[in-house]
Amino acid sequence: MAEDLDDVDAEETEDAAESAGPSAKKGKKTLFIIIGAAVLVVIGGVAGAWFTGLLDPVVAMVTGEPVAAEATEEGGSVGVVYLDLPEILVNLNTGSRTKSTFLKIRVSLELPNGQDVPKVELQMTRIMDAFNVFLRELRIEDLKGSAGMYRLREELLARVGVAVAPVQVNDVLFKEMLVN
Repeated sequence: MAEDLDDVDAEETEDAAESAGPSAKKGKKTLFIIIGAAVLVVIGGVAGAWFTGLLDPVVAMVTGEPVAAEATEEGGSVGVVYLDLPEILVNLNTGSRTKSTFLKIRVSLELPNGQDVPKVELQMTRIMDAFNVFLRELRIEDLKGSAGMYRLREELLARVGVAVAPVQVNDVLFKEMLVN
């Protein structure tokens, strides 16, 4: 009978160990998952800060290099500048349709620095002419979807680049576009 009690005690001890084992393993797995997720969040944050340039002052401080300050030079600012163009209203090419379709568009030019603004303003008539000639030949189908908008942006950027050369224009940004 004592042997039976020993067997029962041994079985209870094994059952208790088995019931505690999976929960202990589960707790360790959960802890590793939480620590792994936290490490990934930290690494992602550091990588994001590195690629956006937010860590440049910290890196410069650690390496002892001077931090590049954005300075202004005699009325012209260093850094990106946006130049608004006048509103453009053109009649689109409708082919054989008798009903007219109009495109109203407002864009801004992204210039690398403020020193180029007067040079671009001097060529404003040439820019507007290039835009009007191109836009009048567009059809409604040319403007549909994001692909149409992308092609329009690329074409306008190419035309403004030719009109203001050697001044660099980074991008053409749409402020408003209405097809009626």
